[in-house]
Amino acid sequence: MPVKRLSGLRLQVKSPERLAGFYADVFGMDVRTEGEAWRAGYVGQDADLILLPGGAQGSHTRDERYWKIGICLPDLDIACEQLRQKGVEVSAPHQFRDIGYMAHLHDPEGFAIELLQHDFLGSRPDGAGDAALPLGGGAHIGQITLRTGDIAAEISAHADMKVLSVQDVTEFGFDLHFLAFTDETPPDPDLQAVANREWLWRRPYTTLEFQHTAGAQLRESPAFLGLETS
Repeated sequence: MPVKRLSGLRLQVKSPERLAGFYADVFGMDVRTEGEAWRAGYVGQDADLILLPGGAQGSHTRDERYWKIGICLPDLDIACEQLRQKGVEVSAPHQFRDIGYMAHLHDPEGFAIELLQHDFLGSRPDGAGDAALPLGGGAHIGQITLRTGDIAAEISAHADMKVLSVQDVTEFGFDLHFLAFTDETPPDPDLQAVANREWLWRRPYTTLEFQHTAGAQLRESPAFLGLETS
């Protein structure tokens, strides 16, 4: 395995302790303190959330550079049912084009979260999830998503990461690019191949996803304090 990895997302929030408690209770993450920060995440190769004080709760707009995290898991239906039982509002699971079976929600401070099943709708094997475990078990932070108007500049700035997948969403005016610190090679050498997508959602590490809208003018997200690599 490569030594370097994407290990954390730094967010400035209103109440780090309260938000960490939400991620522990609702998503089954482990939490711990690091000085004034709270760290929430799963055991494994994926990134943690590093929650720092000093932020203000509010809406996060589409012209901000930071967008969301994605949590990949084996059974989206189990996960959504558990969330609803805890009183968390989550969208109905749906197959989004040929990209993935997903649902969306927001945490108590308004940050977007995408839930993404390993398998497309209709392809999930029997027994993929365990309703007795948080989110059905096997969840990890699969993506940290940033917006950009210049994908060539982003790829150049992250030259030590490998592009694993490119996904065209023409009808919405953007495309998606997924980068990671890895020596792995997607099963299909065509980075736009649909065959790579379920493979991608199963990777145990966190990918850096860029939503690219050509020429988009974006502002810095007040809450986004950068990424941690280790």
